[in-house]
Amino acid sequence: MTTTIIGRVKEIQQFGSLFKSKQSEFVAVYGRRRVGKTFLIREAFTNNFNFQLTGLAQANLSQQLLNFHTALERYQTTNKEFPIPQTWFEAFQQLIYLLEKSKHKKKLIFLDELPWLDTPRSNFIQALEHFWNSWASARRDILLIVCGSAASWMLNVLINNKGGLHNRVTCKMKILPFTLAETALYYQAKRIKWNRYQLLENYMVMGGIPFYMNAVKKGKSAAQVINELCFVEDGLLNTEFDNLYASLFKQSFNHISVVAALSKKAKGLTRDEIIAFAKIPNGGGASKVLSELELSGFIRKYIPFGKQSKDTLYQLIDFYTLFYFKFLNNKRFSDTNLWLNLQDTPAQRSWAGYAFEMVALQHVSQIKMALGINGVQSNVASWRSRNAKMGAQIDLLIDRKDQVITLCEMKFSVNEFSIDKSYANNLRNKIGLLKSETKTKSAIHLCMLSTYGVKENAYANELLQSNLKMDCLFV
Repeated sequence: MTTTIIGRVKEIQQFGSLFKSKQSEFVAVYGRRRVGKTFLIREAFTNNFNFQLTGLAQANLSQQLLNFHTALERYQTTNKEFPIPQTWFEAFQQLIYLLEKSKHKKKLIFLDELPWLDTPRSNFIQALEHFWNSWASARRDILLIVCGSAASWMLNVLINNKGGLHNRVTCKMKILPFTLAETALYYQAKRIKWNRYQLLENYMVMGGIPFYMNAVKKGKSAAQVINELCFVEDGLLNTEFDNLYASLFKQSFNHISVVAALSKKAKGLTRDEIIAFAKIPNGGGASKVLSELELSGFIRKYIPFGKQSKDTLYQLIDFYTLFYFKFLNNKRFSDTNLWLNLQDTPAQRSWAGYAFEMVALQHVSQIKMALGINGVQSNVASWRSRNAKMGAQIDLLIDRKDQVITLCEMKFSVNEFSIDKSYANNLRNKIGLLKSETKTKSAIHLCMLSTYGVKENAYANELLQSNLKMDCLFV
C-alpha cells in the first residue's frame, strides 16, 4: 500500500487490512463529489487493479455495456475474444472468466461512479447481486471496491439494500473533506506558503475539497487565488455550481431551490419553511430532496438543544455553495479584482462570520481537545431562544456529562477581538435565556473561539472561561 497521500491515514490503513483479509470483501466508498474518492483508491492501490470500470454520465445501457467491453479488453491477458455484452448478467460472466484466469493472489476490482451504471431497466443491481452472491462471496481472494458521488444512491440502493444485496457490503467508507490540518499539509506539499489566517480564508471558500485545492498555484495570496478561481469568467469555481448539482441529482432544480432558500437564513429553516421559501411540492418529494442533500454533505439536520424532533432545523453547511449564493449567483463582474476590493467590507465580514462558525462545527473534536474535555462524554448541539424578539442563538453548545455546558462563541476577525459593553450584554443575555428556557442545572462556561484570540479587558475577564485561537483548529 502507498503511504505518499496527504491525509487519509485511517482510510489507507483500512484499505491495507481489507487487502490482507482472508475472505472476499465488498467495499462501498462514498462521499461528496470532488472530495477525492477516486484519487484515493487509485493511489492506495497504485492503480494495480485486475479490472477497473468507470460509469458514464447520462449514458444508456448499450453505451455502458460498450464501455464495459472496452475496459475488459484492456485487462484481457488470454487469446479469448469477448463479444460486446448485451446484458449486465453477461458482462459479469465475462468478468468472472477474466478473474479466474488471473494469477494474482488477490483479485482487485474497482467499479467507479457505480450509480451511473444503474440506468433505468438495466437490471444492473440484480446482476451485481448475482455476481457477488453466486461467485465472489464464496471465494477468499476477491476485493471488490465500488464508489459513487451520489451518496443517497450508494446508501439507499446499495448499502441499505433490502433485496439480494442486503448486508452484503462488508465495509462502508465515507470520504470526508480535508480538515484544516490536512489542508495545511496539502498546501505545504505544494510549497504554497500561507499563514493560518490565509489557510482559514481559503478553507471557508473551498471547504477542504481536494479537487478545488489542486487548482491553487503558489506565489499568490489566498485572496488572489479566490479572486482568480471565483471571479474570473473561466475560473474553476465560477462555473462549478451547475455542474456540481446536475452531476449528483437527476432533477437538481428542487435541490438548488432548497440550498438557495437555506443560504438566506444562516441559522437554518424548518421543513415547512423550506417548502414555503423554496416553493417545492410537499410530501415524499420534499423529504427525498432533503435526504439527498443531507447524505451528500450539503446540508445538516439538527434538533436544537432542549427542543423536540418537531423543531428540527436544516442548515446549509457546504462552504462552496454558501459562497456561491453570497457572491456569485446571477452576478456579472466587470471588476477583475472584485474579491480583493471586497476585503474587510460588511458583505465580506458577514459571510466570513457565518463560514467561520461552519468551520468550528466541522472541527468540534479539535475544540474539545483544546478545552481539555475530549475525554468527557458530551453531546454537541445548537440552541435558539423561543423569544424571537431577544434573538438569542448559540451555534455550538457542548453539553457535558460533568454537569457543565460549554457555550462556544465564534468570531472571525482580522485582528485580536475585543469584547465591548454592547457585546458583553449580548453574551449575558444569551446565558440568561439559556438557563431560564432550558431549566438546566449545569454550570455555563463561556468559550470564545476567534482568529487571533480575545483581547484581555474587564468584560473578557468577567465572562470568559476559555479563550481559543484559530490555531487549535489545525491539530
